[in-house]
Amino acid sequence: MPLDIEEAALKMRMDRNWIVLVLAVLLIASVGCSKKPPEVEPPPVDTSPTPPPQDVVDKPAPAPAADQTAEKRPESIEELEERLRTQGLIGDVFFEFDKYDLGEEARQRLAKNAEFMLSEEGNNLTFKIEGHCDERGTNEYNLALGENRSAAALDYLASLGVTRNRFQILSYGEEKPFCTESTEACWQKNRRARFVITGN
Repeated sequence: MPLDIEEAALKMRMDRNWIVLVLAVLLIASVGCSKKPPEVEPPPVDTSPTPPPQDVVDKPAPAPAADQTAEKRPESIEELEERLRTQGLIGDVFFEFDKYDLGEEARQRLAKNAEFMLSEEGNNLTFKIEGHCDERGTNEYNLALGENRSAAALDYLASLGVTRNRFQILSYGEEKPFCTESTEACWQKNRRARFVITGN
C-alpha cells in the first residue's frame, strides 16, 4: 500500500510538472503573439525656415519697339515737307530787290536742295517752285518777276543734275506775302522762290 501512495504522489508531481510546463509554454506563446511589431519612426521633420514662394507667373516679354510692332503711319506731304525743312534738306532761296539772278547764298541753298533731291529719299519727289515778290511794283510786273525767279532756281537745279520734269513753276507775284510789314527786313523775306512738295 505504501508503494501505491508513493506512485500516486510521483504521478501527481509529474502531472503537476506537465501542467506547469504546459502553462509556461502557453504563457510564452501568448506573450510572443501579443507582442507588437516594433514601430517604425517617422522621418525627421525639417524645421529649417521655408523660403518664400517663387513668382511662378511668367513675366510678359518686353514689347518690341514700336517700329517693329506696327507699320509706321505714312507721312502726309505736308508733314514730309515740314520735316525736310526742319532738317535743312530743302529750303527757299532769296533774291535782291527787282532781281532774279542768283546770289552766292541762293546757289548754296539750291546745291543743298539738289543733293537731297538726288538722294534715295528725295529722288521720287515732285515739286512746285513758287515765285514771290515784295509789295512794290505793279501786280503784272511782280507776276513776271516771280516767274523769272522760279525759272532761275529750276535752271540751276537742272545744271546740278536734277531732272526738270519733276518741277512745275508758278508765280504768285506779291499775292502771298510771307511777311506783311512795310519794312526792308520784311520785304527781303517775301522776295523768294519757295519749294513745295507736290507728290512722290
